[in-house]
Amino acid sequence: MDVPVNVPVDNPNADTEWNDILRKHGVIPEKPPSPTPIIQEAILEAQERAHENRLENKEIDELDELEDEEDEEFLQKYRQQRLQELSNLQRNSIHNQVYPLQKPDYSRDVTEASSKYFVCVLLTSPLGTNTESALLAQYWRHLAQKYGEVKFCEIRADLCIEGYPERNTPTILIYRNGDIVKQIITLREMNGASTKIDQLENMLVDVKAIAENDLRLRERDRLRERDRLREQERKNNPPADEGEEDDDWD
Repeated sequence: MDVPVNVPVDNPNADTEWNDILRKHGVIPEKPPSPTPIIQEAILEAQERAHENRLENKEIDELDELEDEEDEEFLQKYRQQRLQELSNLQRNSIHNQVYPLQKPDYSRDVTEASSKYFVCVLLTSPLGTNTESALLAQYWRHLAQKYGEVKFCEIRADLCIEGYPERNTPTILIYRNGDIVKQIITLREMNGASTKIDQLENMLVDVKAIAENDLRLRERDRLRERDRLREQERKNNPPADEGEEDDDWD
């Protein structure tokens, strides 16, 4: 009767002559394939994709600056893509203002209209001391001008809903296809009176009122990065104080 023999194996995955003999006789399993080629292939594929899409977020003026570095046909493709984006924005930009609402028209101007496009309603405070309400009213005008494909509306909360609590103003209601898809009561869940307009733009992205890669968001981020680099450069190379003169003790 054959008695199993325990063969000492320090590391069954090691590339040793002893392990090769054991694998040949089926004592230890075959060594699993190395993941290195798969990883290298994935890295190479990601690098190729990044190279192919290197102009994806470039604006027209940036593309013009690359004429000496890139193939003209390749650049022209992205120019046409950017021009098409601009054309689509202009065609869909039909509002570009904040519409004052009246309660009797709410169903028509908001609920029914939301079957065509996103409708964002701001319920404002009747009190002039509500800083969040005043801030949002200001942002509302800016957003309405920038994102003309979205309908922005405004109405005093107490004129829209009788007895609506002042403590719940301002309130944001976003409608699509007759339903409220987003509701924000005051700016507590954002950053209060320190809320930035970027946060409202992110809110519009979250509900898909604007695309995550929207041309206007890319331009916003590009300008912000430009300003950041300029500020960093200014800090690293501060200008000499104008009017500073060497003391003359002679």
